[in-house]
Order: sequence, then C-alpha cells, then structure tokens
Amino acid sequence: MSQKLTTAQIGKCGELLVQYRLLLLGVESSPMSTDTGIDLVAYSPTRHTAHTIQVKANERPKPGGGKGKAALDWWLREDSPAELVALVDLSSEAVWMFRHEELVEHAQQISSGRLHFYLYTDETARGRIKGRRVHLKEFEGFAMGVRAPEIFGV
Repeated sequence: MSQKLTTAQIGKCGELLVQYRLLLLGVESSPMSTDTGIDLVAYSPTRHTAHTIQVKANERPKPGGGKGKAALDWWLREDSPAELVALVDLSSEAVWMFRHEELVEHAQQISSGRLHFYLYTDETARGRIKGRRVHLKEFEGFAMGVRAPEIFGV
C-alpha cells in the first residue's frame, strides 16, 4: 500500500503533470518560487506570448458532499491573478484548462469570494444543478489537448 500524499504533494504532482503536458506540446513553462496565486508561467513559442497559470489538483474522485456520487472538485479565489486555471485529476492524469473568466462562468458555486467547481465522474449523477453543467463529459471541450491549440497555438 502506498503512503497517502499530502496536500502539498498533490499540488506539486498537478503542477508537474501540467508542465509535462505543456512540454510535450512544445510549450515551455516554469514554476513560480512563491505562492502568489500563480503556479506556472508558460510561453507560447508560436504566438510569442506568456500566460500565467494557477493549477488545482485532486488525487482522485470522492463522494460529492461526503456521501453522494463520485466527483472531482476544486476551490479557488474568485479574484485569482492567473489568466488560466488548470484543473487536474491525478488518478486519470486528466487536465482541463480554462481561462479564468470561463471558470467563473461555469463554477457551480460562488461563496465569500471563492469559486467551487466540480465535475461528477459518475454518469448516474443527477443532471444539471441550477442550470449549470456538472458532468465530466460536458467539459470535454476544456481538456488540455483541445484547449492547447487555441490558447498556445500549438
């Protein structure tokens, strides 16, 4: 049995996975040395532009609300300084990439200046909640492989 990862280790794994995926696409990135709400800076070689990224990672899906259907969820600041947000599921090595304003638009909850975004991985989970998308399959268009060409021009 493997040792349980700490929150910091889960976060670092998420950052490294995002960096790895970007590098496979030819996009250079570098971590920030302090936690300012920006985890990575990525450089688009084709567009000659830099993008700031905040990475949020989950080790694996867990029961929504503690007892519900399997879901991934992430919390982040509504006023995050990062241009992009990368959401990571380490168990499947999936990465979704949103522009910050897209995440604000799609967040299922906004409370006390924090966004709560979640994806049900269990297809039997109830449909839309308060008119918002909630299933993993509804966000396939935000998968890194789909978004990278649009954002980084690769």
